[in-house]
Amino acid sequence: MQRRLSALFLALVLVCSLCVIPADAAPPANTATILFTHDLHSHFLPQAAEDGGESGGYARLKTAIDREREKNPDALLLDGGDFSIGSLVQTLCTTQAAELRTMGAMGYDAATLGNHEFDHTGRGFAQMLNAAADSGDVLPALLEANYRPADDNPDKDLIQQAMDGYGVQETLLLERGGVTCGIFGLMGVDSDDCAPTSGFALEDAAQAAERCVASLKAQGADLIICLSHSGTDEDPKLSEDELLAKAVDGIDVIISGHTHSTLTEPIVVNDTYIVSAGPYCENLGSLTLIWGGNDKKRLRDYHLTPIDETLPEDPDIAAMVETWKDKVGETYLSRYGLTYDEVLTTTFFDLNTPESGVQENNGLGSLAADAFRWAAQTLTAEPYEGHTVAVTADGVLRAPLRTGEITVSQAFDVLSMGVGADGTSGFPLVEVYLTGKEIKAAMEVDASVTPIMPVAQLYVSGALYSFNTNRMFFNRVYNARLLASDGTEQEIVDGQLYRVVTGMYSAQMLGTVKEKSMGLLSLEPKMADGSPVTDFNDCILYDKDGNEIKEWYALAAYLQTFGGEGVHVSYRETVRKNVSHSWSPAQLLREWNWVTWTVVLVVLAVILLAVLLVRLILRGIRRKRKNVY
Repeated sequence: MQRRLSALFLALVLVCSLCVIPADAAPPANTATILFTHDLHSHFLPQAAEDGGESGGYARLKTAIDREREKNPDALLLDGGDFSIGSLVQTLCTTQAAELRTMGAMGYDAATLGNHEFDHTGRGFAQMLNAAADSGDVLPALLEANYRPADDNPDKDLIQQAMDGYGVQETLLLERGGVTCGIFGLMGVDSDDCAPTSGFALEDAAQAAERCVASLKAQGADLIICLSHSGTDEDPKLSEDELLAKAVDGIDVIISGHTHSTLTEPIVVNDTYIVSAGPYCENLGSLTLIWGGNDKKRLRDYHLTPIDETLPEDPDIAAMVETWKDKVGETYLSRYGLTYDEVLTTTFFDLNTPESGVQENNGLGSLAADAFRWAAQTLTAEPYEGHTVAVTADGVLRAPLRTGEITVSQAFDVLSMGVGADGTSGFPLVEVYLTGKEIKAAMEVDASVTPIMPVAQLYVSGALYSFNTNRMFFNRVYNARLLASDGTEQEIVDGQLYRVVTGMYSAQMLGTVKEKSMGLLSLEPKMADGSPVTDFNDCILYDKDGNEIKEWYALAAYLQTFGGEGVHVSYRETVRKNVSHSWSPAQLLREWNWVTWTVVLVVLAVILLAVLLVRLILRGIRRKRKNVY
């Protein structure tokens, strides 16, 4: 009996041991790994990081990609849009398609389009696609399901031909490791708003997504991936990709670009994993999902790999980037007599981009505004004798200047947006004329609109002003003065015309102030003779050689004037606007305009009406009591 029991026990142990799954056993039948980026913004080269190290660079990104693919050979590599605009290499976008060709060399399978792919207008977008296709290089697939050339776009046929020639499509099927992946691309509402010169029409994202999901499932897709340039937001009503996931069933993964979010854990909505790796090539994202049979897809792994100085550079991509730098010098910088890595000056303190939504002075903004004013007085063919006010906006300041040497490429990074009438990268400076009253209205935009539209925050040169955030909306400015070069202050005369210099984008935004303020503020950019501006191209400033004075070049040339002494310490704590949160009657009760008076009179009328109603009610009650007794 003992021998029989022992034999039975041994048999049970053997059976149980066969049921144990070893730690290194094969994963479930279906496993998919997705490597992803978004908002690369032409960050071909590493940038100085806030902690003193370096961040980004495509040669290091390629090393991270290769290491991930050593672990997961079947991994997809995808991008969520805005792969262009953000460094000097972007100047090759329309002629060399440097971004797409480098992404192809790094092994990207597919990407979608972001709003900055249209910074050179729809025609420039077409030129980029043609240059990429003509190169013969391996290129990533471009996917776009809800953004097409508008019917009234005069370049519609030209753009569509370029899209067809490249092979831009709504959806793509890729088979990896036995898993069929269905991928599609979308443009968001805010992204479309940020691409006013695209000439494209936007289809509802949810409608397009439902069409793509149905099509891809019909073709046998096991995994549905959306490349979305819409983004997420802390406000649920503004979080477009979360709203998309709620509205459309069947999307397994959303690679979420546009809002520059960095998600250390996926957001899960309606069984959809929403992921973001941060902007500017800061990280490479990796998501692995597993499933089997009828099981729902489950998260097996999610991590972000920092792209920093700890990663070695891939030699082939590093050599490719050097080639692009040489071409930038030959084709773009030569007209300015500058080179890519030329040192302009030094800064002994960080000049950071503004903190979003915080109304404050900013050294970088003041430096840029001073540069615009200096360039308008110094670099133009004909000097201007009168007073000049220069303005720049939060939204165009794209990169900080870190402590240390400042190079030409770093100056460009600060003001890298847009294209000029000459077809080359960079918004040009323009001069318009505003009345004194309209200059005060522009200051009021900064004081009243910035909390709800952070990119509208302004930084000025040649003027200063004070506002109180507790005053009436559109009447927060209570003191505004001109500031001469010698530091003296002068009155702003309401009816007098003043020269205002700013970048093309900011100038165009000035013309929308009346609409944005619901007619409460009136501001109309004018020519020197007082006639309305009909074409801002007529207002562009040119240097003595006939070149457009670009925003970035104004900054670079101004920085050169500091020489070896470095950026003046005054930019550490410049005060051009005094932002007050006080309840002092001295600030709250002065300089009321019609907006405040109207609101006060309405409030008094409502109070008076309420008092009369109460008196009538009380009188009626008394009468009833008399009748009762």
